[in-house]
Amino acid sequence: MHRTISPAVFRGHIFHISGAPTVAEAREHLVSVPDGALVTGVDGTIAWVGPFAELPAAFAGLPVTRTGFIIPGFVDTHIHFPQTYTTDAYGGGQLLEWLDECVFPAESRLENPEFARRVARDFTRRRVSVGTTSALVFGSAFAPAQDALFEESRAAGLRLVSGRGIQTVGTDSARALITSEQAALELTAAEIDRWHATDTGDARTALLQVAIVPRFSLSVTPTTLAGLGELYDSVRGRGVYFHSHLNENDRPGTGEIDAVRSVYGTEKYLDTYDGCFLPGSARGGSSLLGPRSILAHAVHCQNSELARLAETGTSIAHCPTSQAFLGSGTMPWRRTTAFGVNVAIGTDVGGGDEWLVARVLNDCYKAHLSEPGDAGVALDPAALLFTGTLAGARALDMEERFGNFDLGKDADLLLIDPERWEPLALVLNNAVRADDAALAAEQTLFALLLALREPAITGVYVRGRRVSVE
Repeated sequence: MHRTISPAVFRGHIFHISGAPTVAEAREHLVSVPDGALVTGVDGTIAWVGPFAELPAAFAGLPVTRTGFIIPGFVDTHIHFPQTYTTDAYGGGQLLEWLDECVFPAESRLENPEFARRVARDFTRRRVSVGTTSALVFGSAFAPAQDALFEESRAAGLRLVSGRGIQTVGTDSARALITSEQAALELTAAEIDRWHATDTGDARTALLQVAIVPRFSLSVTPTTLAGLGELYDSVRGRGVYFHSHLNENDRPGTGEIDAVRSVYGTEKYLDTYDGCFLPGSARGGSSLLGPRSILAHAVHCQNSELARLAETGTSIAHCPTSQAFLGSGTMPWRRTTAFGVNVAIGTDVGGGDEWLVARVLNDCYKAHLSEPGDAGVALDPAALLFTGTLAGARALDMEERFGNFDLGKDADLLLIDPERWEPLALVLNNAVRADDAALAAEQTLFALLLALREPAITGVYVRGRRVSVE
């Protein structure tokens, strides 16, 4: 149930990335206000941000909520709803073995509507607990399960982009998830009509939106891709999204990438999503790339693929935690971002076993610091915050609405009380800080992000409303 929006003042140490920078420019746009005030208006937008001592008289009578830190809500650009109970599942191998042994059987259980509703409730509850205010969610193959997910998200007041997982071919373990090609198109079109922007009627403002989501190229055929391209052509103008996986596993000969190129006869994996899915990368249909298209992983991209992603405005959902779990490798940060591709963070639950975006940012920092030779990079705290917030809003083509605390944007925010998680409080209260104020702020933000745990997140707000799951 939605709660009434009341204008309010939130007081605490404010961190956000202002404006619309690239990740390389994020440090210059880091805003740190140690004793700050953030004012939310009756319309759920940000009415004022600045030092509490300078709070305008017009807001002096509003109720004040004090907290330790205030940051934008986390944006998770790749997470699997039907894998809610599948984290840390032992599959005895890398991606393709794990799918067969763990994921396909687990996802098939959501055919039971009662079980699916329980999963939807637990999934939504976890989202609230970790402060994920917006998420691009890989959905279930079953329409009643997707209805439950949208209903639970709507009741909580969270942002959701999701689409049913499309499979028209697959192994025996995926049998329950597979439909005919015609049924795949019909079910996807029906989900779009049922749920896309139904809460406001406008994709620019909606909390609930739909994506077209083939699991990956190996789960569909050229005929399926041609049909999805035609469908996307008909709904792209309504703001529908496209979401799938790209270049995740590169095990020689038997891995995902070699399998895709062998099955389709294409030069590059990305060609299959770019309408060039016939042998020799000949065009067979419409491209699925664009500003509302997000491809997960992109660990092993060719330079030409990165250039094409940047050219089309397609974003990457970077999932370092799951990539480590499945032995997929490390996405080369310097090379990828140098092409101008927008890279946002994804938990990839259940291949990833961390729901909290900050924990995945922790893995992100470590992974890229450990890249070999000149490829290694120590991501600064502003870049990490950007990747977990504003970059996600950009990937979802919703940067004008949320992702930072610029005036007039929706008030999507987290309240963090370090005293609720003693290890975080000890680090923040006792660590050595630089004499330089700007560097000291970066050090504090770094510790806040890398040491954050769920108990310290005490308030989650979307459009100025506190969200919760009953």
